[in-house]
Amino acid sequence: MRLLLILLAACLTISCKQKTASTTLGEYFRYGDSIESAGVKMIPIKTPVGDFKVWTKRFGNNPKIKVLLLHGGPAMTHEYMECFETFFQREGFEFYEYDQLGSYYSDQPKDSSLWTTARFVEEVEQVRQAIGADSSDFYVLGNSWGGILAMEYALKYQKNIKGLLVANMVASAPEYGKYADEVLAKQMKPEVLAEIRALEAKKDFDNPRYMELLIPNFYHEHLCRLKEWPDAFNRAMKHVNAEIYTMMQGPSEFGISGRLANWNIKDRLKEITVPTLMVGAKFDTMDPNAMEAQSKLVQKGRYLYCPNGSHLSMWDDQQIFMSGVISFIKDVDTGKM
Repeated sequence: MRLLLILLAACLTISCKQKTASTTLGEYFRYGDSIESAGVKMIPIKTPVGDFKVWTKRFGNNPKIKVLLLHGGPAMTHEYMECFETFFQREGFEFYEYDQLGSYYSDQPKDSSLWTTARFVEEVEQVRQAIGADSSDFYVLGNSWGGILAMEYALKYQKNIKGLLVANMVASAPEYGKYADEVLAKQMKPEVLAEIRALEAKKDFDNPRYMELLIPNFYHEHLCRLKEWPDAFNRAMKHVNAEIYTMMQGPSEFGISGRLANWNIKDRLKEITVPTLMVGAKFDTMDPNAMEAQSKLVQKGRYLYCPNGSHLSMWDDQQIFMSGVISFIKDVDTGKM
């Protein structure tokens, strides 16, 4: 009889646990939309030249942690950030993939006055309002150009942020260019570098040879070091808006020459008071020592170093990158940062 009671109690316990887990899982994927669309929404954005829409996709339902992912480029896509999906869903985070205006899945207006950092900052603020995030739950995670956007957003709107994460982006474009010239270029074979420089001197960037040289000798070394590039990254590369990318960044990741060439907010990092994670990587196009220094310039900083990573260390040093990012978010959430 006693054994029967023990077994009955165990079954009830398991049943309760399964019910709780099921309810929790159901709530996690309940977004309250009148029409279910797998979390995808086109969010209206007001700009000085008209109203447009940007693509977003929501994952999860967490009143304490809402993470907005800012992709690089400018004018790449959310696609290469799809690697966050399994990691963040396992943690129960609510997070948003998002194509910025001009990117493949969002509206792509042609007015060149739209492609400024200040205008993008206002776009991010409108997205924040649309997803209902605020300083009690809002985390901004930007990679590359997305890191520029994240830092600029924090400088204007940090009152709306709980945590800031800057992955693989220094706070000074001139320093980025200097590192490419004085450190990364010297790691190339002299004959390869000479041919690249000759094409650049002639501004012959559309010459197929330019990318033929850069992809194996620079991109595979410093952009993504995986032997086979992930499908998500290949799709993002295929979908880049080259017009906006070239206008703001320049024709390649090998230095910077567009509208962002003189961008520099290094002296303003001390104004950032929210908990901030700076992520650097050994093989990055950004100086990892500069990333570490930035973590000490903000008021509540932490540094994450990816010893096997490059510019996309969320892919080529994934376990260290993701565990460090997740630990930071959890520490901010529990008041340890």
